[in-house]
Parts: sequence; structure tokens; C-alpha cells
Amino acid sequence: MPYRRLPNTDAARLKALRKAFEKGKEIPPFKLAFSQHTFQRVQSFLPSYEKAMYETKQAYSNQVQRNKDYQKTLKKAKLYISHFIQVINMSIARGDLPNNERALFGMKEEMNKLPLLSSESEVIKWGEKLIHGEILRKSKGLSPITNPTIALVMVQYEQFLDSYKFQKTLQKNYQRAQEHIAGLRKEADDIILNVWNEVEAKFSSFSEEVKRQKAEEYGVAYVFRKNELKKLKLKETEQEK
Repeated sequence: MPYRRLPNTDAARLKALRKAFEKGKEIPPFKLAFSQHTFQRVQSFLPSYEKAMYETKQAYSNQVQRNKDYQKTLKKAKLYISHFIQVINMSIARGDLPNNERALFGMKEEMNKLPLLSSESEVIKWGEKLIHGEILRKSKGLSPITNPTIALVMVQYEQFLDSYKFQKTLQKNYQRAQEHIAGLRKEADDIILNVWNEVEAKFSSFSEEVKRQKAEEYGVAYVFRKNELKKLKLKETEQEK
């Protein structure tokens, strides 16, 4: 016998709830295969579940759309930070700046390679160090680093920082939306289980095949095993002869 399979995704849950709601609206109560109490539960719960699914989808879409702009600002910030450090290192290599200038930027004196900048936290850390270091140099009356200047680095860094904070907000919104819909799944599953149990009980006097066909009209989902599918196809082939 094919076995019943309850929904295991939000989309499948929503489909089952909507099917039950449609049946409850179009069929008179005395003909409906599940109780009015269960229908009222479907009717009351469905809007909140639909809203939660919409908000989750919207939050994810916003995050994905904004991520393109965010990646651009991140790439630009990395570029300006790495170029600024390269200028410092080249100036030291030429003898234009002493080795101890690196210490003002939070670097080791022998550090003549670029930092990895492989994460947002690294970009934030080095952006802060460079800005702080150049302000410190200026306060000592030292000549500013140019090409790029720290002002240009700051523009790109601050644009990245704003985008970073906004992206984090979008991620939190999506996480909250996911947590909200996750909290609704237990009730959704319970309502669907009640609907399907009542529907199958209503048609229990019919043969298994007829009961299954009638239940499927209410959205009850059945899964055939491989051997059952073979038998079903064989039966259909024989009927066509």
C-alpha cells in the first residue's frame, strides 16, 4: 500500500493548508470531509503563515539584492587599503620613510608584505589602523602619504562600513524571519495532520483505492513504493488493451 507523506517544506505546508482552506470554502459543512473546528483552525492560521513566508522570502531577496552593492564597496575598500599600505612599504624601501613609521599604523617594523584582508573584520581592522596612523603622523607634522591620500581611503572605507552595517541588519532581519516561520511549523503540521486524519476517517468505508482518490482531492499526499508503481503501470497497461 502507498503511504501517506506529510509536508516537510514550507511550500508544501502552505499548499496543503491552502487546499484545505479552498475545500472548506467551496463545500458545505455537512459535506466537508473534515470538521468545522479544524476548518476554523485552518482559516485562522493560514494568513499568518502566508505572511511569515512572504516576509522570509522578501528578507532573503533584499539581502541578495543589496549584496551586489556590498561586494563592490568591500572590493573598493580592500583596494584602497592595500594601495595605501603598498605606498608606505615602497616609501620605506626607497628610504623616504624610516622603518619605525610602520609602527604608527599598527604594523611590525619588518612587515613589508600586504595583510590578507580575507575577511570583513580584517578590512575594518586595517582601515581603522591606517586612519588612526595617518592622523597621528599629521599631528606630528609629518608629510602625508599620497596616491592615495588617507582622505580617499576614508571615503571608500566609510562607504564599505555603512554598507557592511546595513548588510548585517538585512541578515538579522532574514534570521528573525526564519526563526518566526520556524516557530509556526509545529502548529502548521498539527493542523495538516488533523485535516488529513479526519479526511481519511471520513472515507474509511470505501476501498483503499477510492479512499485514496477522494483524500487526494483534499490535498492528502501519498507515495507509491517502487514495486507498487510497477503494479500500477501494469494495471493501467492492461486497462488500455
